[in-house]
Amino acid sequence: MAHQGPERRRNAAETRQALLDAATTLFAERGFDSTTVRDIAGLAEANQALVFRYFGSKEALFEEVMAGVGRERLATTPAEHLLSAVLRDLLAPAADRDRSLEAFLRSGGGGGAVSAVREQLGEEYARVLRTLTSGPDAALRADLVLAWLLGIGLMRVVAPKEPLSTADSTEVSTLVLGAVSTLLERVDRAPAPPRTAPAAPPIPTQAAAPASGRLPQET
Repeated sequence: MAHQGPERRRNAAETRQALLDAATTLFAERGFDSTTVRDIAGLAEANQALVFRYFGSKEALFEEVMAGVGRERLATTPAEHLLSAVLRDLLAPAADRDRSLEAFLRSGGGGGAVSAVREQLGEEYARVLRTLTSGPDAALRADLVLAWLLGIGLMRVVAPKEPLSTADSTEVSTLVLGAVSTLLERVDRAPAPPRTAPAAPPIPTQAAAPASGRLPQET
């Protein structure tokens, strides 16, 4: 449902981020085709016109959702650890899961632009995975691994099926990485550690007052 009340007062950067966050949530829950610009603007408490001002189109907004975490992971994760990082984010509890991965999984029926985004991102991941084997059929091996990841995501997130849907994430990662190592011999077989929340800033302590009850004087 679109937001009916007054828009929240925010600067341009905050509004753009609110629209991006709303789109990520809705694409993850409904997929691209079942999410409208009006839905996104309503969840972000912003005017629909701002979606087009900041992103140009719903397709371009979807591309940015996909590019955010997906390309950041590619840029910051060593090739041998990439698969374990994807599995960690895919198998995490719903509250900690990478929503862009969910959006990717639920948007398989999107139009040409959406399919192009999915194919491009998939090829970028496949290109990295191909470096993990010396086999002459490296491209086929990488595609087989990606297909397995998609299947795991579908049965874990989109159409949950027991026992995979509730299986322990570390156990699943260990089994998958062990099996994948027969295709990509340089993959790291150790599951990635869980993401940790940023440490809270220390609470400043107040100097104890002297026995007289008077605080020390500044000099």
